[in-house]
Amino acid sequence: MATRSDLRARCRPAWWATAGVLLAVAVMVGACSSDHGSEPEPAVSSTPSMTRGASVSPSVSSSPTSPADLAGRRAVAAYVGLWQAMAQASHTSNWRSPELVRYASGSALQVASGSLYADHYNGLVSRGAPVLHPKVTSVSPAAAPTMVMVFDCADSTNWLQYHTNGTLVDDEPGGRRAVTSEVRLHQDGSWKVTRFAVEALGSC
Repeated sequence: MATRSDLRARCRPAWWATAGVLLAVAVMVGACSSDHGSEPEPAVSSTPSMTRGASVSPSVSSSPTSPADLAGRRAVAAYVGLWQAMAQASHTSNWRSPELVRYASGSALQVASGSLYADHYNGLVSRGAPVLHPKVTSVSPAAAPTMVMVFDCADSTNWLQYHTNGTLVDDEPGGRRAVTSEVRLHQDGSWKVTRFAVEALGSC
């Protein structure tokens, strides 16, 4: 089970929720949290488009030469796309942003949209974006990949949360946390983040 504490502060969106168990997830409305999960449908292959938002320096080959390399590249693109979509949506707490569905499904989508709804409900918005450094840690099966694991040391120092009147929610700084994500191939050919876990501040 995941707790509500996150990468920016203890009352920030649940996508930064500290995970006590790998790939645990949390959805927060007000001061409550709960776990959700669902499995994606496996499939073929396609490259998701990118949106503006999070800064990133991915560590994946720029010229993939195998199915595993290509899958890793597309999985990282989906991972980065999701965080960019979340950062952009957080500026207005737009929990209905169609960009979320483009890059996430299952538990990851529930966390993202649920957290944005919580911020909308509580009159909170965010400014800035996280800085990402994703890298592929495993691809399976190697011959025809349908799942990729991505590790990141994400930095939320410049992604802060505000009340709608422009004042900071608190003076607690952001920082670096380890993020482990599962990215899967879906039946429509898209790669999407299905689950992720965020560890404690200073975990990377």
